[in-house]
This record gives sequence, C-alpha cells and structure tokens, in this order.
Amino acid sequence: MARIVVVAGLPSSLVNFRGPLIEAMRANGHEVHAAGPPADAHTLEWLSARGVAYHPVELARTGLSVAGDIGTFLGLRRVFRAVRPDVVFAYTIKPVVYGMLAAASAGAPRRYALVTGLGFAFTDGDGSGKRRLSQAIASLLYAVALRLATGVFFQNPDDAALFRARRLLPARLQPRIVNGSGVDLAQFPVAPQPPAPRFLMISRLVADKGVREFVAAARIVRRRRPDATFDLVGPTDPNPAAIPASLIPDAVADGAVVYHGETRDVRPFLANASVYVLPSYREGTPRTVLEAMATGRAVITTDAPGCRETVRDGDNGFLVPVRDADALARAMLRLIEDPALGAEMGRRARARCEEKYDVRKVNAAMLDHMRL
Repeated sequence: MARIVVVAGLPSSLVNFRGPLIEAMRANGHEVHAAGPPADAHTLEWLSARGVAYHPVELARTGLSVAGDIGTFLGLRRVFRAVRPDVVFAYTIKPVVYGMLAAASAGAPRRYALVTGLGFAFTDGDGSGKRRLSQAIASLLYAVALRLATGVFFQNPDDAALFRARRLLPARLQPRIVNGSGVDLAQFPVAPQPPAPRFLMISRLVADKGVREFVAAARIVRRRRPDATFDLVGPTDPNPAAIPASLIPDAVADGAVVYHGETRDVRPFLANASVYVLPSYREGTPRTVLEAMATGRAVITTDAPGCRETVRDGDNGFLVPVRDADALARAMLRLIEDPALGAEMGRRARARCEEKYDVRKVNAAMLDHMRL
C-alpha cells in the first residue's frame, strides 16, 4: 500500500476530473490524501465519504504573486512533511510547479506531474507583452520543477513535443501521453437526438476558448436558419484573456445565444443539444468534448492541439481552423441541412469514446505507470 497526496488547483476538480482516479487508487488499497485551496462543502463531503483527508493550503489558481506563491510552496511542504507520502501526484500549472518543488524538499520519493493543458501563457494569441511575460515565467518554472519529477503525463502529443523542443523536460524523462481525463460512460449515456437544431458550447468565458467565434458563427447561421438555437454554458473567469464584458449580454439581447451561466451538471444541456461546439485555440484534451461524444453528439472543434485528438474530420464531427467564425458557421449549417449525418457522427463519436476515452482505461494506464 502507498500513501498518496493528490494536489489540485481547483478543489471541485478533485471530484469532477479526478474523482474516478481517486476512487481507483482507494480500490487498489492505497491511502489517499488531497491538498489544494480551501474547498467547498460538496467536495469535502465527497472526499470524506471515500476516506480521503483534505489539507487546505493557500493556492491562487491564476495570477503571479511572489509572496503568495512562496506561501503555496511552504504550505504544500508542511502538508508533505506531516503526511509523509510515498507518491505526490499534481495537475495544472501551480500544483505541478510548487507541488514538485515542495515534494522534493520534503523528501517524497516519487513525484508525478500531469500537464492538463498549457493555458494562457502558451496559447497563440494577441502577442501582448503580458502573454510573452507569462510564457517566459511559466517556462522557467516548468523547467525547474519538472527536473524534480519522477514522471510526467501529457494529454496530447503536441504539448509534449513543445515541452521537449523548448527543453522544459530533462533528457532522462520520457513523457507519457494519456487520453485526457477520460469520461465515465455510465454517467454519460447516449441521449436521443432532439428534433430541432441546437448547438451547445460549455466553457469558461475566455477568448482563448473561442467564445467570440461561437457568438459570431451563431449570428451568421441564424440569419439563414432562425430555427437554430445556440446555448452557452459556463462561468466568467479572471483569466487575462477574458472576453469583453459586453459580448455575452449583447449576444443574448440580439437573440444570437442563450446564456445559462455556470452549472454543476452538464448532462441536461448535452441531452438537449444536437451538436457540441468547442472552437478553442488550444487544449490538453477537452473534457466537455469527451462528455458530448459519450452522449452521442457530433462535435465541431478546431484543428488545434488537444482538440484535433478527439475528432476525425468528417467521421465523428468536423475540424475547423482556429479563429475562423465563417468556417465554423459553414460546418454548423452543413449539420443543420443534413441531420442524418449529424446523427451518424454522434454514433461514431460514442464508439470512439468507448474505444479510446473510457475513464477506466485512462486511469488504469496512469496507475500502471505510477506502479499503483
């Protein structure tokens, strides 16, 4: 039996994204702890019910603060010294960076990092000085921290290749590619197709997710097909690439989209959708796309790192260029005009999910590599 600490930047992700992995660790007989920012009651109850102790530390998911980040490192080191884990498993940038540094400082013998996506710093964007500075700082922190890692997982080969090309990985480490976070196929069963065309996007409201392109494409399509509906689900976000504050209210006011805010359960929205859309500029492997595929939905996404892994163009959906609202609208119109094609793509999407993205297969591969 091993003693494991899982480090998260967002406490709810321990349930929503790592829940099945934590349950698999426990089922294999391991003692599991979790660490991250102060957690909500639902997360704490879920972890407690599975015998997982939670250790709160001060950890800001976004932004740069020397004092705050030193506090994160010291807080994690205190946790590791108290728990004395055999294995530390951390995911997303700050948990990976400060988790690897603190785990090595505390003498944790095995340290694993999961790079779930590269986010604002590494996404091709506006070329702003802020983005360039973020990339320089993130690269330096990754390069230092990953030299202390026992193993590194990536969710797509493009991210692994970028880290290798920029010498952010030590030569001794061979990165492992995993198929995203996986999806629980039992929790996301196939849903019947709705009778009317309805497009859904689930995302934080940041520009790099392609929210502007989704709104622009919705306006184009609704000029030709006013019967089409465009649902947008997701929270606002303090990310530096946040969209203009007026974008969504204006789109709602002119009828382009229906905005539903944040939700804890995306399944009702997926069941009501005929097609899932994610025009993101870069991802690790987008979890919402996997959930949509499991539900039996055709997917329109971008030919971008992480996104292109999920869709075979013309088979279970369409790939469109990044930042191209016109191409996105054309793909939407094609599926409106040929609903039978969308239904067939949805069937293929579910089959692809069963073959490649079943969460049990994804977690088994990770646990095997970590010898857990």
